[in-house]
Amino acid sequence: MGGPSRGGNAVLVACTYLTVLAVLVLPVLLVMVEALRAGLGAAWRSLLDPDALSAIRLTLEVTLVAVIVNTVGGVMAAWLVTKYRFRGRAALVALIELPISVSPVIAGLVWLLLFGRQGWWGDWLDRHHIQIAFATPGILLATLFVTFPYVARTLMPLMEQQGREAEEAAFLLGAGFWRTLWRVTLPDARWALLSGILLTTARAIGEFGAVSVVSGHIPGLTETMPLHIETLYNGYQTVAAFAMAALLALIAMATVLLRSFLEHDFRKASS
Repeated sequence: MGGPSRGGNAVLVACTYLTVLAVLVLPVLLVMVEALRAGLGAAWRSLLDPDALSAIRLTLEVTLVAVIVNTVGGVMAAWLVTKYRFRGRAALVALIELPISVSPVIAGLVWLLLFGRQGWWGDWLDRHHIQIAFATPGILLATLFVTFPYVARTLMPLMEQQGREAEEAAFLLGAGFWRTLWRVTLPDARWALLSGILLTTARAIGEFGAVSVVSGHIPGLTETMPLHIETLYNGYQTVAAFAMAALLALIAMATVLLRSFLEHDFRKASS
């Protein structure tokens, strides 16, 4: 059976490029155009608004903590499910992947059910003057949940391929767990780890659904960048909304492009 003709290949390539341009490139360009409709100065001034700066700061702080926690947790989870065989391993893998399949809105509702004023632990938290829902801790918990799988899922195939021989040899030579992980396992998996970190970063920065449920949408306090965009757009502040959206898009694009560049260098070095 022969392969596709040269003309068929050309049509397929053209359709692919048109789809990418229409679905991915064109919307980003439209956001940039709308952000600069009133001029660069107006867009810049909108980003210097106190509520906008608060949203940017909160987004970056939550993203930083989520990336650190989920990097450590993802490495540990990937190590456990790839280096050991135990009862319940398949269930653990399914739990690791759960945030990918569950709607972020449902995740946010779960946190409200647990920590909201009418939630299971709401009375206890209220008596001890601890606020999780409609505050930064709730936003962090929601972000941690939706971004947990990325480091683990990028590491698991590579760690599975590595096997256990090198780690067992290191243990026999007297190396501890952390030394073995740092000196034996992670050097070969560093590009996969970095890819997972960048994916986690991009997801955390752009998260809307779960954060929207638990944040309370309080301008200047619990609004992240995506939530602040919604507030501005609903308030008919289109220039400010699109300026923030353009900044968010640029950050996300830079993260993804950095990941693609590093993956290209890794494949080139491996070949």
